[in-house]
Amino acid sequence: MFTGIIQAVGAIAAIEARGGDSRYRIQTGKLDLSDVVLGDSIAVNGVCLTAVALEARGFSADVSQETLQRTTLGGLLPGAPVNLEKAVTPSTRLGGHFVSGHVDGVAQVMDRRMVGRSVQFTVRLPPNLAKYVAEKGSIGVDGVSLTVNGVHGADFELNIVPHTLDETICGAYRVGTEVNIEVDIIARYLERLLLGDRAAQPAAGVTHELLMQQGFMKE
Repeated sequence: MFTGIIQAVGAIAAIEARGGDSRYRIQTGKLDLSDVVLGDSIAVNGVCLTAVALEARGFSADVSQETLQRTTLGGLLPGAPVNLEKAVTPSTRLGGHFVSGHVDGVAQVMDRRMVGRSVQFTVRLPPNLAKYVAEKGSIGVDGVSLTVNGVHGADFELNIVPHTLDETICGAYRVGTEVNIEVDIIARYLERLLLGDRAAQPAAGVTHELLMQQGFMKE
């Protein structure tokens, strides 16, 4: 579990193909690894990875085909900067929101514009994720806990302040940049709970009819 408060920007040092999967070596920059042991979790651009090897200023992690296909990690090359966050401990300040490190999909930056000293981004979600995002709700973008300023169909807006731009890879986003998205964990579970007994049925989903039955919509 993570908070979405990025602790350092690192970089992909090397990628080694291993029988269909890949081993990534990550340079961790200013991230303190003194309390990290083998098997610990570290979020890389919002993707929860397990440290299988440690060195003075970095770690290695095995990345499965599922993760490579579902996230932006498969498109990164050595040298690419990445957001880093160690998993929370009982004493960690929860400055963002609960982030699991399980990416739901990849979205694309559609617009970037200055608003005062901040930058406002418009990001387009895959259609299947749009229902989970609400105005003033929380969302994880490349592992960064952010507040949704507005929602228009599958597009949502983010206002990113100078500190976040400087301390994460968000400052490098341009139109066309692809980003990892993790929706609020509560939204995921709420959808499943609304199904009730239907959750045990194949291909169950939240429908217009079900929402009406539960009193969330009217004729």
